[in-house]
Amino acid sequence: MLEINDIKKVLPHRYPFLLIDRIIELNEKKVVSIKNITVNEPISQEYFGGLYPMQGVLQVEAMAQTAAFLILDVSGNKGKLAYFSGIDKVRFRKPALAGDQLRIEVSLIKLRSRAGKFRGTCYIGDEISCEATFTCMLAPDQTDSFRN
Repeated sequence: MLEINDIKKVLPHRYPFLLIDRIIELNEKKVVSIKNITVNEPISQEYFGGLYPMQGVLQVEAMAQTAAFLILDVSGNKGKLAYFSGIDKVRFRKPALAGDQLRIEVSLIKLRSRAGKFRGTCYIGDEISCEATFTCMLAPDQTDSFRN
């Protein structure tokens, strides 16, 4: 199990945009993370009817951060940056509300030298909240012509 300080050593994200709190399972093909949703976060502001949801797009970002942890930590790419580069087959099934614990399961479908394709699912208890297939890419080294 990896705590928040371990996650911050791998991912560049910080409050309020670091959307995973703990890694509970990690191997070269799968990673499972946890996000505790609280009413005290900027992402959980009051919405219609007094609800405090974590918007679906942020659940997708949490999946991407979980996938980035996999390709940065396990694949020997520590210190590099991973970018969310594509998304397919997104389905939002259940709102994630303040007080919920989001379990984010991400499986690696394919990994190339600088890109990975993943399947992610967010759960609240045993119910699916959100699911998607997406890609993340590693940023080229600073010496590459990426910024030019």
